[in-house]
Amino acid sequence: MSKAFTRESDTDGDDDELPVAPVPTGKNYITRAGYERLRSELFALIDEERPKIVDIVHWAASNGDRSENGDYLYGKKRLREIDRRIRFLTRRLEIAEVVDPSLHHGGDQVFFGATVSYADEAGQETTVTIRGVDEADSAQGQISWISPVARALLKARVGDVVRLVVPGGVQELEVLAVQYPAPAPDSGA
Repeated sequence: MSKAFTRESDTDGDDDELPVAPVPTGKNYITRAGYERLRSELFALIDEERPKIVDIVHWAASNGDRSENGDYLYGKKRLREIDRRIRFLTRRLEIAEVVDPSLHHGGDQVFFGATVSYADEAGQETTVTIRGVDEADSAQGQISWISPVARALLKARVGDVVRLVVPGGVQELEVLAVQYPAPAPDSGA
């Protein structure tokens, strides 16, 4: 069915299965390194990858019959993907709020950018680093600042017991340690 003939209510039911919005309205906390990584990806897409694909599509279009031209069809599809990613990155960078976690170096309270060690009720110790939505990597022990665990830990201090609501009920986590990266040495001093 063509999208031109779908009713808005046809797509409204799908929203129930989607996760909650990834970022609360207007806030996109991110570290300087995460911001630079997104920015470099954006410029690589704009300055390098997109022009290459445009050249391929132009060359393929000049070959004639576009309906069976794999280079042309793949190139147009890849251009749409690149343009979609460029729009996404541009929006994310526009609302990004760069936070320097080293400002809290030496503190014992959990804020954005903290590396937190905590123990659950079973005594299992876990260490996580609280990062931005666009930079968190669970394989490296990083969690998004909007994740349930991070929300439970934020503003807690070493020794505090926080409550984490999980599907099976409520779990208590004890904050064991809080660390922040050391501030960069001043180059002007």
